[in-house]
Amino acid sequence: MTESSTPDLTLEERAFLTSGSGTWNTAAVRDVVPSLTLTDGPHGIRRQTKGSGDALGLMHSEPATCFPPAVALGSSWDAALARRVGAALAREAAALGADVVLGPGVNIKRSPLCGRNFEYFSEDPHLTGVMGAAVVTGVQSRGIGACVKHFAVNNQETDRMRVSADVDEATLREIYLPAFEHIVREAAPYLVMSSYNRINGVYASENPWLLTELLRGEWGFDGLVVSDWGAVNDRVAALAAGLDLEMPPTGTDAEIVAAVRSGRLDEAVVTRAADRLRALAARVASAERHEDWDVEAHHELAREAARASAVLLKNEDVLPLDPQARQRVAVIGELARTPRYQGHGSSHVVPTRLDNAWDALRKDVGPDTALTFAAGYRLDGEADEALAAEAVEAAGAADVALLFLGLPDEAESEGYDRTSLDLPDVQLRMLRRVAAERSKVVVVLANGGVVSVAEWRDDAAAILECWLPGQAGGSAIADLLLGACSPSGRLTETIPMRLADVPSYLHFPGADGHVAYGEGRYVGYRHYDTLGVEVAYPFGHGLSYTRFEYSDLDVRATGDNAWDVELTVANVGDVAGDEVVQLYIAFDQERPTRPRHELRAFSKVALAPGESARVSFTVTGRDIAHWSVARGGWRIAPGGFTVEVGASSRDIRLRAELSTPGDGWVPPLSAMSTLGEWLEHPVGGPIVRERLRGAPGLAGGGGLPPALLGMALGTPLIKFRTFGIGLSAETVEELVAAVQG
Repeated sequence: MTESSTPDLTLEERAFLTSGSGTWNTAAVRDVVPSLTLTDGPHGIRRQTKGSGDALGLMHSEPATCFPPAVALGSSWDAALARRVGAALAREAAALGADVVLGPGVNIKRSPLCGRNFEYFSEDPHLTGVMGAAVVTGVQSRGIGACVKHFAVNNQETDRMRVSADVDEATLREIYLPAFEHIVREAAPYLVMSSYNRINGVYASENPWLLTELLRGEWGFDGLVVSDWGAVNDRVAALAAGLDLEMPPTGTDAEIVAAVRSGRLDEAVVTRAADRLRALAARVASAERHEDWDVEAHHELAREAARASAVLLKNEDVLPLDPQARQRVAVIGELARTPRYQGHGSSHVVPTRLDNAWDALRKDVGPDTALTFAAGYRLDGEADEALAAEAVEAAGAADVALLFLGLPDEAESEGYDRTSLDLPDVQLRMLRRVAAERSKVVVVLANGGVVSVAEWRDDAAAILECWLPGQAGGSAIADLLLGACSPSGRLTETIPMRLADVPSYLHFPGADGHVAYGEGRYVGYRHYDTLGVEVAYPFGHGLSYTRFEYSDLDVRATGDNAWDVELTVANVGDVAGDEVVQLYIAFDQERPTRPRHELRAFSKVALAPGESARVSFTVTGRDIAHWSVARGGWRIAPGGFTVEVGASSRDIRLRAELSTPGDGWVPPLSAMSTLGEWLEHPVGGPIVRERLRGAPGLAGGGGLPPALLGMALGTPLIKFRTFGIGLSAETVEELVAAVQG
């Protein structure tokens, strides 16, 4: 903004605008800037009921559609579906009187123990960025503002309001920032929410590099930065750093005025923040306004999203069940009757209705299918032998047992992290007893974060991971189990064999106010696939009721460091289904300096039996670049790489080997650059070889034992000044001047 849009406001009024007027509302000043209403809504609108007596309205809100949370929606790998969900969220937000939806959450799943993982999309930044941008685009297509959160490096709930996420520059740039960058550049969100935590010692809400230099200067963000609720510790420092709006208010506006009066804070900073509040109000003023929405249509969209998000982990020819067959089916598990469909915390939605799988199955099967129900366990985790015995008896009398297992409500929530990946003991004991009675056991999972499956998956003939499927999850599960549609979800996070295999295991969640991101860039599949660690199910995995074949890979260069990639995917099975085609860029290094491969594109393709389609991708220089600390930017190193196309990170079907000349950047040399770095440099190499004619072994001419040569190549050039080989301090200074000139 080059000219203030609030010149007619006093300093006190502008300061007043930089803090909310209540829990969910911004401040209004006369008739110049109206008050705006913000509402939680990553997967459903949580508009607090008036007079609820609950300051945050966590359990008292107006009914709204509870769509599948990001853990499920992300597993659909369907950006078009995510856009439709975003548009539906905006319609409901408008009907409920809200101007801004506080979502989506796009933090990376660094550890499967994070209590808020159900609100996040993936362990991969590219997938997270694409899905997050789709939701933002959908919300803002109706004029309602979307607020991307939590910026940045908010990957745990333990000590979340104080902990310092200590993370190196390359890891920040390659793992924890790209999703935000993609969304800002591609979807232009109206708001970004700063996180509670510190980043390398500096609170995110008071971090000028994060909020001003990076977000606005480098990425071009032109919206408003709002704090997470209660995240501001120093109003003046936060405003100076680039935070525009503190929520909720702390009644400290006078501190802003006093800081300006004393010269500690530039008045232009306050003016810019006030201008951004007014600009946001102007943006949402054009939003589509409705008094209601089609409740049934939104419920059906939630059902479609839940169907598209479930991941079939295993299937030994038991699914789908024929709803018209003469068969006895035991439905076991209280979760089939009392579904777990969302997580707890600020995103808790009061649904407009709630489906459960038991009712849906009874409605959808024919007269020849006999269904019986047994609760099997109590949701509070207490052992109940009578319930377990009833389940075992039901399984013994059935042809197939549908066993509904999952985590209880209190296991995962905003505010604290999990301590284990295990399902409750009472459920596992019941599973073992049921499996001993019946070989055809289908496990249906309900959980917001990854659960361990390695120790019990052999007891199940099929495993359907449904995550937290939203309010229509029960009907969606029946659709999948009975074959009304084929499962098409894919894992957005790796399921490890055991918790100790997780790359962040030794570091998460930290201590003494710090958490070290010691695994660096090797998060999720980047770790497992680089080191060849055995996993239960890999990133991108998911089965279908049909089969797909890949063929005819064609890669064409379209410019400098740009390629078009095409292939054919065909449905060679007997039923319609969706395949998620995944493209990875791979680097084969004897000693890895970067992850072995990384997801760079994907496409979900719907195919009828016998149908095929041509799938196209574009690979750019950014896709093969890595963050160079020396350069302070992205670098494309010359050399070879591989385009991999497949159905998961460990199911690669097609490959093409390519090479790049790089981007032409040459690392600068200094006196402290090693001899090896000098010799490899295109300019410095010939110069230093000329100077070392009297020591041919050092110049690469042979004659030195390998051990001695290795030591020499790793020695900074200036250190040779006392070795009597003609490299005095003056000579080294001349060499540096020559390469820099």
